[in-house]
Amino acid sequence: MTTRLVFIVPAYNEQESLPAVVHDLREHYPAAEVVVINDGSTDGTAGIARFLGVTLLDLPYNLGIGGTVQTGLLFAAREGHDVAVQFDGDGQHRADQVARLLRELGRGGCDAVIGSRFLGPSGYRAPLARRVGIAVFRAVNSLVLGRTITDSTSGFRAYNRAAISFLARDYPHDYPEPESVVTLCRHGFEVREVAVEMRERQGGRSSITLWRSLYYMCKVILAIAVGATRRAVGRTADELASADRLDPR
Repeated sequence: MTTRLVFIVPAYNEQESLPAVVHDLREHYPAAEVVVINDGSTDGTAGIARFLGVTLLDLPYNLGIGGTVQTGLLFAAREGHDVAVQFDGDGQHRADQVARLLRELGRGGCDAVIGSRFLGPSGYRAPLARRVGIAVFRAVNSLVLGRTITDSTSGFRAYNRAAISFLARDYPHDYPEPESVVTLCRHGFEVREVAVEMRERQGGRSSITLWRSLYYMCKVILAIAVGATRRAVGRTADELASADRLDPR
């Protein structure tokens, strides 16, 4: 049976980089569906997406990365996709690296895969604000989970159907990547990392400044601490996998 693959591309003011991103994905995965979620952009992102002929989910106002990604996951769950790959619209992620995520996701017992910039040698150099956040979240997640996630802020990820279904209903907002790792692990999902190569941002400007990074860091650490101390709620990985077997669609 053919695996139904969807790329979830969150985009906020990415008119410069989006054409190259879509071309890259189509060149490597011509049969996959590419879904661009326009997060209330003030530039021509929506028009570019329409011109490129991708599936466009056009949000009426800016929700932030959490709401944008969850919108894509809701679409993937509703349409019955088997695998969803989160792939940023700013050109940092490379389609030739997706196979590494999919290969690991296909190994036994794996539900989610994070593309890590720090597992192997890489020419990628994150801005100072991001490096500070990465180091702090790595320490916090290691403390909470009892294991090291080297790149918990990476937005380059792949999910199977059970993880898609779960995150479509329960996905953190604001700065969600580190918190979602904790949420998945606490509900019994197997989360792994693989080494990937990334580029620098290919267009536009990052909204993450040093001060905003510090602000988000405090919010996310608090959210992780609260999430780590409360009882896991909702359906677990095993329950969702069982539901998929009963209703494979």
